[in-house]
Amino acid sequence: MRRDLSWVFSLKTIAVVGASTNVNKPAHSVPQYLKEKGYTIIPVNPNADQIFGEKCYSNLRDIPGSIDIVQMFRPSEEITNFMADILAVSPTVLWMQLGIESEEARKEAEAHGIFVVMNRCMMVEHRILVGD
Repeated sequence: MRRDLSWVFSLKTIAVVGASTNVNKPAHSVPQYLKEKGYTIIPVNPNADQIFGEKCYSNLRDIPGSIDIVQMFRPSEEITNFMADILAVSPTVLWMQLGIESEEARKEAEAHGIFVVMNRCMMVEHRILVGD
């Protein structure tokens, strides 16, 4: 069953955990696409100073202001390692990109009122639901 995700795209601030400086990786091209569509992209990568022309943060807790969506570009087995930070910033949505799933993280996030999407690409869903 396909859940309606169109409302997610009305949210505008996306923290991208695992954002990449490598333009050939989805962790760069997907958030870059969303930035071009008008979303505020906040890269989270302790190994970079800037990505997408935006200041890069070492972790979610360092980001000033509120975060609507935490978008994960980390391996499935690492997602639970980020849950304390995710819960601390209390986003509306936790989005695990294509190929990324964690039932444990999903249950924990949902128990705290966070809507969870797993194994879906935000760029693909945006193109389907909002248009290019």
